[in-house]
Amino acid sequence: MTLRSNRVGEQMKKELTDILNRKVKDPRIGFITVTDVEVTGDLQQAKVYITVLGDEQKREETLKALAKAKGFIRSEVGQRIRLRKTPELLFEFDESIAYGNRIDALLREIDSE
Repeated sequence: MTLRSNRVGEQMKKELTDILNRKVKDPRIGFITVTDVEVTGDLQQAKVYITVLGDEQKREETLKALAKAKGFIRSEVGQRIRLRKTPELLFEFDESIAYGNRIDALLREIDSE
């Protein structure tokens, strides 16, 4: 990733957080946090890492709702960030938090023994 793609990713993260929490009115989208945005070097694709409060069903509903609203979200990002072409958005769950919590739990378990 280049410096420019990093800067675009950071800007997109800010804008996506605002868009998802204020503009998207789909009731299937729960409490969502954008944890990271990775933009490819050619600025064609942006992988948006999210976390969602709730169970597996809530996570799946949120992902479906995001897929449905992708065009709207992308056009909102395009209006806010001046780029020749707005990157294609790919939403994925950020598993690193769950992974970190699992490691933390294992370490506490070892410590208590």
